[in-house]
Amino acid sequence: MEEKEKENLEEKQEKETKEKKEQTSNKDMVPKQDYEELEDRYKRILAEFENFKKRSSKEREGLYNMILSDVVEVVLPIVDNLESAVKIETKDEEYKKGIELVLKQLKDVLRAKGVEEIKTVGETFDPELHEAVSSIQDENLGEKEIAQEYRKGYKIGSRVIRHSMVVVAN
Repeated sequence: MEEKEKENLEEKQEKETKEKKEQTSNKDMVPKQDYEELEDRYKRILAEFENFKKRSSKEREGLYNMILSDVVEVVLPIVDNLESAVKIETKDEEYKKGIELVLKQLKDVLRAKGVEEIKTVGETFDPELHEAVSSIQDENLGEKEIAQEYRKGYKIGSRVIRHSMVVVAN
């Protein structure tokens, strides 16, 4: 009787194992249409995610440049004052060298952060970069050529921090 019980138990275990295999294989099998839909959906979601990463990166960069330009805008009057101090004649040359070094260091920091001076004298007037404060007639200069600069302008990439104040010829 024990042998019959063993056989029954073995048959029962084999039957359960067979049923489990059938259930798992049925679950793993996905119809081709469903698979293609899932694959298409996956590809679309992946593309959306890639676009989101690119858009987020551009927004972060734009925000960084905006914050940097706000900080630089506050520092620019200091640069202007140091440039004026360098132009003034003084008896103490060491003092003047100190001012020049501070100005150079400040300009190097700005340059390292991507801040550029806007070119003016000899260039053609561009209202997106320059602010005309007056105009003069000069036959030696071309039309809309910048003759003089009152205040330097600065930009980061294509973003203008401060427009150059200029005198335009003709």
